[in-house]
Amino acid sequence: MRVYDKFYINGEWVDPVTPKSLEVINPATEQVCATISIGSAADVDKAARAARAAFASYGRSSRDERIALLTAVVETYQKRYNDIADAISEEMGAPTRLAVDAQAASGLGHLSTALEILKTYEFEEMAGNSRIIKEPIGVCGLITPWNWPINQISCKVAPALAVGCTVVLKPSEVAPLSGYLFTEVMHEAGVPAGVFNMINGDGAGVGTAISSHPEIDMVSFTGSTRAGSLVAQNAAPSIKRVTQELGGKSPNIILEDVDLEAAVTRGVMHMYNNTGQSCNAPSRMLVPRSLLEQAEAIAAAVTGSVVVGDPKAEETTMGPVVSEAQFNKIQGLIQAGIDEGAKLVCGGVGRPEGLEHGYYVRPTVFSKVNNDMTIAREEIFGPVLVMMPYDSVEEAIAIANDTPYGLAGYIQGNNGDEVMDVASRIRAGNISINGTSGDLNTPFGGYKQSGNGREWGAHGFTDYLEVKALSGAA
Repeated sequence: MRVYDKFYINGEWVDPVTPKSLEVINPATEQVCATISIGSAADVDKAARAARAAFASYGRSSRDERIALLTAVVETYQKRYNDIADAISEEMGAPTRLAVDAQAASGLGHLSTALEILKTYEFEEMAGNSRIIKEPIGVCGLITPWNWPINQISCKVAPALAVGCTVVLKPSEVAPLSGYLFTEVMHEAGVPAGVFNMINGDGAGVGTAISSHPEIDMVSFTGSTRAGSLVAQNAAPSIKRVTQELGGKSPNIILEDVDLEAAVTRGVMHMYNNTGQSCNAPSRMLVPRSLLEQAEAIAAAVTGSVVVGDPKAEETTMGPVVSEAQFNKIQGLIQAGIDEGAKLVCGGVGRPEGLEHGYYVRPTVFSKVNNDMTIAREEIFGPVLVMMPYDSVEEAIAIANDTPYGLAGYIQGNNGDEVMDVASRIRAGNISINGTSGDLNTPFGGYKQSGNGREWGAHGFTDYLEVKALSGAA
């Protein structure tokens, strides 16, 4: 069993100010797989002050110095790659193939992408008679979730360090193992003392302290919309910058002229990726009413091909959800769909047959869902797809936008002009057309209650920078 009872502050592994431990549960076995320490406001204060002191020099470091540092981080991450993938699988139930090919890969990808961008990024430009300089904002508090743990850590840490910021990181206490290994990578790579700090803890104790601390200049938060609202409220008295990537209830509009089998298959499989635990999952499939029954049959067949089971088993394509709390929430929402009269195409409440232990959910498809139903309004964050009929493209667009969220949208159709017209009218930050998703240079973020700011690629540098105008400078 892993024992990760230290925090990383000012270049050293240190004990918490007040000892308090938390057991980490392996969601595939429901057994304790690790213990971590839970921090407090006192630990955050130590880390924030260390980061502030380090910013005095790191904030003025040269591009070449930061390139050398990120190069060392990338090389060290590569050496620990398999360890990180194993930790992700253990802490949040990702099947081994997903942990290796996507989860751990995303961490390396964001680090490598930030490194390449840094080499040519324009930190200065002329505008009229003024020299415009982009400078690091300062000390950044980074609060990350459990569903794509290393993806979200690296897409925040990489641009922050690239532009010259110092950081205080709080990984999710639900899935903290990979974050601990990431911290070991930073230490082994020689990140200067105080530039990167890590404290484990919960939202109430550590998250609140980070978002309200006067020495922290900006907070980047990924998580639920409810928690994001609290972060913003806590940050408001000190007028610090807050960027957020929050919830989603993303529509997947199937247009009438598309290859229905290919489009529905893509949508269903995407929904089940990462056991439905992705904020941009295409959880609302909008289908022409005349094609709904055919689409239901395709969705049921695709769902039948999903292999739910032990993340370590080679044949597994979908693991458990992350925790008992998530399992219970999803079960309650599936039951709500049944109670409110949605058509249950396949799946339902309970565990899949043969799985008596672990937080395994039956991959589930509902049909004949309307936007007044709970399962159409709430982010389920599990392998549950709702299919919604529409009678016109105008109605499909109205249904798609009838949500407080606006993170992602999906459109599938053969008429390029129609597809682009629909895409322009969907109020969301990321639109995927005919199964094509963005790469690591694509800005990621949402409209409305899905958050503000953008991560990934060159756009991901922006929120970590202040803009200074020098008028009359040589």
